[in-house]
Amino acid sequence: MDDRPGPARPTCSARGCTSSAVWALRWNNPRIHTPERRKVWLACDEHRTSLGDFLTARGFLKETRPHDGPGDEVAD
Repeated sequence: MDDRPGPARPTCSARGCTSSAVWALRWNNPRIHTPERRKVWLACDEHRTSLGDFLTARGFLKETRPHDGPGDEVAD
């Protein structure tokens, strides 16, 4: 039996959520990021709207798309 951990399963960025990520919310804070920079929050179906609303209210949300893995690294 192999006890080594497998690849990390991408999870939702909402606080306390452990659901699998299915959406990538790509955003940018124009006060501190260059225009082309995109940071990413991942979201499950349940939190897509609330995370998107938070980013939209601040003028940060640039794009929401299905999470497909590569290029959707979570923002630090």
